[in-house]
Amino acid sequence: MSLVEIGRFARNEAHMVIGLLQSADILAVALDGNASIADGSQFFIPVRVMVDEDDAGAARDILAGVPDS
Repeated sequence: MSLVEIGRFARNEAHMVIGLLQSADILAVALDGNASIADGSQFFIPVRVMVDEDDAGAARDILAGVPDS
């Protein structure tokens, strides 16, 4: 299993993306979600959403279909 980044998002948005992908049976994880929590800057550091390399194309297709807010 090789993880690839499919995007960087604000902390809460990253977890919504992960939920969307998991609802499509694509395992997704957040990296850097708790980075710099000690100094209070965790909301300023983008969270990387990672998926298996084999699922990256499908994950990007799903995200392409989500309208921007």
